[in-house]
Amino acid sequence: MKIHIKNGRLIDPASGTDANQDVYIAAGKIAGIGTAPSGFTANRTIDAAGLVVCPGLVDLAVRLREPGFEYMATLETEMSAAVAGGVTSLACPPDTDPPLDEPGLVEMLKFRARNLHQAHVYPVGALSIGLKGTRLTEMAELTEAGCVAFSHADAPLNDHQLLLRALQYATTFDYAVWLRPQDAALARGGVAHDGQVATRLGLPAIPVTAETVALSTILLLTRETGARVHLCRLSSAEAINMVREAKQRGLRVTCDVAIHHAHLSEMDIGYFDANCNLTPPLRSQRDRDALRAALADGTADALCSDHTPVDDDAKQLPFGEAETGATGVELLLPLALKWAEESKLP
Repeated sequence: MKIHIKNGRLIDPASGTDANQDVYIAAGKIAGIGTAPSGFTANRTIDAAGLVVCPGLVDLAVRLREPGFEYMATLETEMSAAVAGGVTSLACPPDTDPPLDEPGLVEMLKFRARNLHQAHVYPVGALSIGLKGTRLTEMAELTEAGCVAFSHADAPLNDHQLLLRALQYATTFDYAVWLRPQDAALARGGVAHDGQVATRLGLPAIPVTAETVALSTILLLTRETGARVHLCRLSSAEAINMVREAKQRGLRVTCDVAIHHAHLSEMDIGYFDANCNLTPPLRSQRDRDALRAALADGTADALCSDHTPVDDDAKQLPFGEAETGATGVELLLPLALKWAEESKLP
C-alpha cells in the first residue's frame, strides 16, 4: 500500500519541521517528504488541507484495565480509544489485578497488545511485590520482560528505607523510577482539595502538603542516590516550584501534568459532580495556572491523559463515595491544542 498525504501542515518536533509539505508512505513507512520518491504511484491519496500531519503521540499514563478490571474496560477498547485520539504509544501503570510485578504478567500484556495491532504498549513495572510496599520486585527480570520503568502507581509507599533501596538499585542499572508524590497519612480520607469548595460542600480535604511532604522526601533521596526519577501528575504550584529548584540543582528529575489538571480546578466540582473526583484532586485556580505556566516554560516535561476508566455505577455514587478517575486518552490532543491556543504558544 502506497499513500500520499497532501496539502497538510507537517509538524515533526524531532526535526523541527513545521511547514506545509506532502508525505509519501510505502509499506507502512515514510518514503518521502515534500517530493515523491522516484516511481511512486499512490494507491490512496488523502487531502489533509487545513489539518495537521504529525507523528503519533506518546501518553505516559493510560490504564488499560487488564488484567483484573475487564468489567470497566478491555485492552481492545482502550487501545482503540488511544488510536482514535492520535496516541500510538502509551505507558501502562502497574496497578492492574494482579499488579505487574512478575515477568509473566508483563509478557502476557505485551503479547495481547501486540496481537491487537493498534498502539504500542510500554508496561511500567511494579516497584514492590503486589504494590504492598514491603518487598522490592525483581527489576532486572521485569526489564528483560519489557518494562520501561518502575512505579508504585497510586498505592502508598510509606517505607522510606524501601524507597531508598529501590532508588539505589535503579541507579546502578539506570532504571527510571516513576513516582506520584502523596503522603498517605496526610491524604487519608480526603476527596477534594483543601480549599473553598471543600469547605462549602463539607467534603473531607487533601491538603497540598500531602503532595509536597512526599515530594520533599523523594527529592532528598534522589539527591542522595543520583537516581533517574519521573514525578507523575503533579497538581500544585508548590510542587512545581520544588521541581524547578531541583532541576536547577542538577537532580535527574522530570515531571508530567494530567490534562484535566491543566484545564479544570476545584471550582468545576460545582455541586458534587463526581466526574471531577480525581486523584490527585483538582486544586485551586492558582495551582492550575501554575501548572499551565510550567508546561509553557518547560518545568513540566509532559502532558498525560491519566486515562482511568471507571465503572459507570461507581461514578453515580455520592461524591465522597464515588470512585476516582476519568477517561481522557481520546481528548488528550484536542485539549492540549486548546491549552496551547489559550496560552498563546507559538
